[in-house]
Amino acid sequence: MTNTRYAIVTGASSGIGLQYATQLARDYRYNLLLVSNQEEQLLDLARLLHENYAVSAIPLYKDLTDPHAAQEIFDYCKQLQLEVEVLVNNAGFLIFTPFNNVPLGKVNAMLQLHVITTTNLCHLFGKEMCQRGKGYILNMSSMSAWMAMPGIQLYNATKSYLLNFSKALWYEYKRYGVTVTAVCPGAIDTPLYNISDRARRILRNVHIIMPPEKLVRRALKAMFRGKKKTVPGLVNHIAIPIINHLPDWFVLAAQKRLKVFN
Repeated sequence: MTNTRYAIVTGASSGIGLQYATQLARDYRYNLLLVSNQEEQLLDLARLLHENYAVSAIPLYKDLTDPHAAQEIFDYCKQLQLEVEVLVNNAGFLIFTPFNNVPLGKVNAMLQLHVITTTNLCHLFGKEMCQRGKGYILNMSSMSAWMAMPGIQLYNATKSYLLNFSKALWYEYKRYGVTVTAVCPGAIDTPLYNISDRARRILRNVHIIMPPEKLVRRALKAMFRGKKKTVPGLVNHIAIPIINHLPDWFVLAAQKRLKVFN
């Protein structure tokens, strides 16, 4: 019997997205539509996944900060007659700088990528999933969704949107056989953090940062179980109530210590 199930992974060419693509192909035998703005890496990944796991892996080079990106991805799937059963909205980026120093183009790019494009993809593919009576949507939120942290004000605000949007959509879609899972990781061991190998090993050993393969394994397990939200890692579960009750003086002192505005 021919495998016709497809999963879309955005930001698939590196980091956490690469792990989502790999594990969906290797462990769940999904065909893949791989979306990224890193064309060369995307082509290499598609070839590797096809050769290693005998799945169809279609690379789609796309700038997801383009306002038309979501519709173009949806139209591309219709053109190829791909039945999308899984949608992983993983693409994102981090800006760590005072808001007044962020170029307006970067502000709009983050809002477009994290909020508009993700929302539009959920709308376009979620509607079809509901009509078919089956589907899974995974949206990458963050531990920072519970923070009001200077320096990452855009990031934590957009991740908070994704968390609450996903939870509300879970209630709406559940009766149609479709689930929406918000994944809220803490620090993940990717090139985003410019630290030494020794510091990385120490932070891994004390569970402050998590390897991307471990995060993705837990995230996919939660998604296929239909969970509304998952916060991988015991340390992160403990940290959330603490973060929620940090006094203003502490945040202001931390801001000064970290020299966020210098």
